[in-house]
Amino acid sequence: MRRWKAVFPLMLALVVALTGSTMIYKWLNAQTKPEQLVQVEQVEAVPIAVAALELPWGTKITKDMLKTLPYLKTSLPPGYTSDSGVLEGRVVIVPLGVNEPILESKLAPTQITSGGVSAVLAKGKRAVAVKGDKVIGISGFIRPGNKVDVLVTLTDPRSNTDVTKTVLENVLVLATGTQVEQKKEGETAPVDVYTLEVTPDEGEKLALAATQGKLQFALRNIIDSETVMTKGATIARTLASFQHDEPQTVKLSKRPQSQLHTVEVIREGKVVKQKMKL
Repeated sequence: MRRWKAVFPLMLALVVALTGSTMIYKWLNAQTKPEQLVQVEQVEAVPIAVAALELPWGTKITKDMLKTLPYLKTSLPPGYTSDSGVLEGRVVIVPLGVNEPILESKLAPTQITSGGVSAVLAKGKRAVAVKGDKVIGISGFIRPGNKVDVLVTLTDPRSNTDVTKTVLENVLVLATGTQVEQKKEGETAPVDVYTLEVTPDEGEKLALAATQGKLQFALRNIIDSETVMTKGATIARTLASFQHDEPQTVKLSKRPQSQLHTVEVIREGKVVKQKMKL
């Protein structure tokens, strides 16, 4: 009897807890409406062709340069393709990074079947190569796709003075590289070569500047296309930079010294000679 009295409160507590839990569960189910349930939407992915490695512009695409990656169907880029086969033989006209989608806007027209610089030249432009060194190339910072200004230092035949002048602005760099050149002594040395995209008129200026003077490139901001007119730098103008104007000295003209003149004066019937300054 005593044991029953000890167990009864525990059983009563369990019954109350179970009843309360059941009632709460039913109440929560009644409060939850069907439209409040989270609907899990199945997302569909589409494989698209991407670059398997970095592709410089002018590259003719081969099979080993391609692979496919899944992209969400709701965020597919315009101009994509899922068939890697149709991209073989196409020419890239912009640099592509690894895993970057190969879009139609980044490819040359289908009739262009050869790669290289000729595939990326704009209509009406020419590719002109000039020799340089690490100084002209700003220690390797000038790369294909950059814009540069071209400066030349040469002797002005009119004044027979050395002048440095900006002759071309906002010129596109198509390619950079190194070629081996043989010197007169029979030795070979590497020479940096820069290929620029210019108009026919600009090509003539560039060729003349490269053969008659010394070239220097100035790297531009990629979004800076402003044309700046310059007067050119001469030795005299450069030395006059950051210089105070010398005070001009006023030269006073000297008064001529007065001279002695002999004057005859008649006084009381006598002639008297006197010397006077006039």
